[in-house]
Amino acid sequence: MSKKITKICCIGAGYVGGPTMAVIAQKCPDVKVTVVDINEKRIAAWNDEDLGKLPVYEPGLDKVVEEARGRNLFFSTEVDKAIDEAEMIFISVNTPTKTYGKGKGMAADLKFIELCARQIARVAKDDKIVVEKSTLPVRTAQALKSILHNTGSSPAGKEGGVQFDILSNPEFLAEGTAVEDLHAPDRVLIGGDNPEAIQALVDVYAHWVPAANILTTNVWSSELSKLTANAFLAQRVSSINALSELCEKTGADVNEVARAIGTDSRIGPKFLKASVGFGGSCFQKDILNLVYIAKSYGLHEVADYWEQVILMNDHQKRRFADNIVTTLYNTVSGKKIAFLGWAFKKDTNDTRESAAIHVADYLLNEQAEIVVYDPKVTEEQIYADLDYLNTRDEKENRKLVTVVNDPYKATDEAHAIAVLTEWDEFRAYDWQRIYDLMLKPSFVFDGRAVLDREKLKNFGFEIYIIGVGSCG
Repeated sequence: MSKKITKICCIGAGYVGGPTMAVIAQKCPDVKVTVVDINEKRIAAWNDEDLGKLPVYEPGLDKVVEEARGRNLFFSTEVDKAIDEAEMIFISVNTPTKTYGKGKGMAADLKFIELCARQIARVAKDDKIVVEKSTLPVRTAQALKSILHNTGSSPAGKEGGVQFDILSNPEFLAEGTAVEDLHAPDRVLIGGDNPEAIQALVDVYAHWVPAANILTTNVWSSELSKLTANAFLAQRVSSINALSELCEKTGADVNEVARAIGTDSRIGPKFLKASVGFGGSCFQKDILNLVYIAKSYGLHEVADYWEQVILMNDHQKRRFADNIVTTLYNTVSGKKIAFLGWAFKKDTNDTRESAAIHVADYLLNEQAEIVVYDPKVTEEQIYADLDYLNTRDEKENRKLVTVVNDPYKATDEAHAIAVLTEWDEFRAYDWQRIYDLMLKPSFVFDGRAVLDREKLKNFGFEIYIIGVGSCG
């Protein structure tokens, strides 16, 4: 019989940890859930009385937090205290792609995971179930187990030592629909070796998830399943984007092609929308991780296959930016380009690996002047994204890039508009007013196929939509 969990701690209050723990607390009112992070500013935002200031924007998340916060959901910087009290500890910290040393540019950087493991081992005085929530390479659980069982004040190898069970519980959230995904998941995947520890986590999710939707595997299968799922989804995006270029050259319409093949029940319609490229924290990082793992086992053909998904995605972003330069008479120097959208997708304020960052970088290197409007992304975040690329100094980024909170101000006297995020509100704008504000000829480059091409053409715009054809 499994142990009933009454106290959960989650290390990491970011895009995964915050929403996931909020929903667990909402659905399990008898379980105390404490989310901890060393980032004081982030924890303060989670505790802010103004729910509009939560550090993660997700539709419906404010209502979930409002229901559970203060009842059985708590956000704190007291990491050691939360670890000590918890029976189950989720690790949900960042695992970025390494920027140094062995595996640079491909392997996952596990330094934050290791730091968490060592802190848990140091603090824990009684047995714990440790759950991998971050996306991790295969066999990370083995490293966690080694650290936890061989360090700390009471190593597990000694009589009376603390015992740790390691579970893998990868998230399969889509940003923008995270709360919906958490409330009604396609599946919850739990991998582990100890049936009692697995059942303890199953019992938590069973408060609201049907038993048929809770899958259990060995820990290695669980770890690899997350990477594989993201790789397959990203592969579909790169596949349709590759065809979008062919459509533009031949006169075909990629949207019609996608609809035609998407009705095939063996293929299905999801992730077949051509765009300027995928972004977010998972797809690129996970595929590069998969490439690195394949190379480390000498599986070079496997590595080359998956790496091509990334190469196609990078090509699509460069191709979109280059088309802007070519269409604007081969120069954008000193020209104002209005960016509508900076987040990597709608209904989120997450900008990690957003196509907008890389398109902006390309155009800034051509000395364009960019004005950005995004309904949820802050000015501070936009400048931080550009500064992180380190291709220009910070002063130049602030000289060439302006962030505004009004889409009409962004488009006033612009030479061109680039739509980089599929926010629904863009469709509802007064496009006649925008046309009147812009310099003529007025170009629109729709990298997300958000807008009605014929409607905008009737206003007088010259419009380019990915996979449909050239401006005009």
